[in-house]
Amino acid sequence: MRNLSMDALRAFVATADLGSVTAAADHLGRSQPAISLQLKKLEEHLGIEVFLRFNKQLSLSDAGSAIYEDTKTILALNDQLLNQFAKPELAGQIRLGIPSEFATTLLPKIIGRFAQSYPQVTLEVLSDLSRNLLSEPQRTQYDLILGLHDKPSPKRKGLIKSDRLVWVGKKDYLNDRQDKLPLILAQDGCLYRKRALKALDKIKQPWRIIHTNPDLSGIQAAISEGLGITVLAQSTIPDGLDAIERYGKADRLPDLGSIDISLVYERRAASQATSRLAGYIRSSLN
Repeated sequence: MRNLSMDALRAFVATADLGSVTAAADHLGRSQPAISLQLKKLEEHLGIEVFLRFNKQLSLSDAGSAIYEDTKTILALNDQLLNQFAKPELAGQIRLGIPSEFATTLLPKIIGRFAQSYPQVTLEVLSDLSRNLLSEPQRTQYDLILGLHDKPSPKRKGLIKSDRLVWVGKKDYLNDRQDKLPLILAQDGCLYRKRALKALDKIKQPWRIIHTNPDLSGIQAAISEGLGITVLAQSTIPDGLDAIERYGKADRLPDLGSIDISLVYERRAASQATSRLAGYIRSSLN
């Protein structure tokens, strides 16, 4: 059984109403060649010529005039049926709390896709240390939090994955002129900072913090200038930097263990938009 294309019928009606393929293309948000192709398909499918073309002017043929009203009826019934059962479009506002390094590396991957899929949802992103994001009463200010946890647990609610912490720097830069390991870290309270200093003290490796910056882009810039190294979750290493195991006189750097990454939100009270964004984040990290 042959079926008429709704796109072809819509192109036909728009062209007939507006008087040109160009105007129809603008109206439907399509290219001019795409509209011309739909009209050609319709004529081939019906075996008739729907438009008369003279000096780049279009007018309905007798056959085109005969099918015009029926075509509008078909389109109206099609749209009515779709609207009757269409799910309401997601809308609203989501306040997302996220550590800065994940905001820098993760959000570009998902914001475009999410915004394109749900244009009526406004996403407000706030970056801070996980310790602050998850603290009371600050956590109640967010609809969704991407949280980092110092002690991994397979039973953690909302767990996405456990991620290794790694030393990060420029692989081609080894500064062996410094007795103390130069570190570029976030401010006091950062889980990565705490883990790094504890691991270095355990093996009695001298260190000094030469640059403190709460933002990953600032840390990345300092590392790119060869000022030192930092600690990041393996899944957030930005382009241009590498996980390293040795650095100058420090020789082999100590193991840093793993952290848990989870999504924290009230599932029962969460809006459909929040739940959908949580799904996007979970799939991106996995």
